[in-house]
Amino acid sequence: MIIDLTSTNSSEIASALLKARRNAGSPAMGMIGTIVVVVDESSHHDALKAANEAGREHPSRVLVAILRPGRGAGGLDAEVRVGEGIPGEAVLLRLHGDLARVPESVITPLLLPDSPVIVWWPGGGPKVPAEDPLGKIGRRRVTDAAGTRRATEVFKTRAEGYRPGDTDFAWTRLTPWRALMAAALDQYPTIVRGAEVVSAKGNPSADLMAAWLQCRLGVPVEQKQSRGPGLTAVRMFTPAGPIALTRPDGAVATFSIPGQPDRPVALKRRTTSELLSEELRRLDPDDVYAQTLACMVEREEMPDRAKVVDHTARRSDQTAAEKAAARTAGVAGKAASPTLEAKAARKTAAAAKKPGSASKTTAAAKSARKAVAKKAAPAASTKAAGTAATRKSAAPRKSATPRKGAAAGAKKAAAKKSAGKRVAGRS
Repeated sequence: MIIDLTSTNSSEIASALLKARRNAGSPAMGMIGTIVVVVDESSHHDALKAANEAGREHPSRVLVAILRPGRGAGGLDAEVRVGEGIPGEAVLLRLHGDLARVPESVITPLLLPDSPVIVWWPGGGPKVPAEDPLGKIGRRRVTDAAGTRRATEVFKTRAEGYRPGDTDFAWTRLTPWRALMAAALDQYPTIVRGAEVVSAKGNPSADLMAAWLQCRLGVPVEQKQSRGPGLTAVRMFTPAGPIALTRPDGAVATFSIPGQPDRPVALKRRTTSELLSEELRRLDPDDVYAQTLACMVEREEMPDRAKVVDHTARRSDQTAAEKAAARTAGVAGKAASPTLEAKAARKTAAAAKKPGSASKTTAAAKSARKAVAKKAAPAASTKAAGTAATRKSAAPRKSATPRKGAAAGAKKAAAKKSAGKRVAGRS
């Protein structure tokens, strides 16, 4: 049932709520509290839808206040909704003119008696929620830093003006992330040397996550940017390797622990109604959120070098030991390893190709040729001396051979002469 009221007041709205409950056949409804939503005209539909969906788990009276401040006379228009798929009651209030500056005067008479009041600002909220006129009547004050442009400055102001009961959806979005990282350290107790948070640019949840890790672990936490969506990875660096929770697609995450296989985890981005339902489950002060806000302010004042994780902290002891063993084995087997020899040859060839290496190579070649020439000089002189001696010893032999031939020829000529004389005497 929907009842429209124009130029009305709080008394007429209360009577319309009672009439609507009786017409719906449920004069007594089990509602746990009142949710006051402070929005503008453009976003009231989504806020009312989220509050009604959260009311399925926590039936409540939802009062949506649309503030329209101006110079004109104050006025109030209302729309009462009961039933029609609404688990509790919903009242849409439009406050005009001067009345928009004092919305508590309209909201207070419509609150459920003896029940908690939750005030929610979907569009960011005031800098100090506890000092807002509507925030003063709320037991729980919920804001959303994602709706502001400068979340860091807003968090700093809210840390200074924090009151028990303040919270923010940027912190609520981290609940499953914090639970998984804490469970990892419970299952795998170890020393954490540093941490890393990766998210899209300007994500306020990443700032709170980094502050929470640094506050709880007492180690440097580095923030990096990614394409998103939202928070994409959280890593804690330990001596045995990193403990990582990565969610690149915004739906399914991979949970990694050293020495164990990777596990997929359902970690989808939650809707606004789911975040509101979580806040309605606990109405006590969130002390951890207050401590994280204080740590976030301290972190912003720290120098940039204190927010960087060095290479030594990122590297695990096991990886360092394996690399050291590999280097030792490489040095021991360098002479007998053809792979290392080939690698050395490639390095030499690469060095020769460099612009400055040509002159060095030429000088080295010249010095090598001089050394070879010096070594070859004694052997060449010895060889030359041996050749000359051989020639000297062979020269007399060549001259003696013709002398023997001449003597033999003279003997033959003398024999012929004597033979001719004998023949002439016979004749």
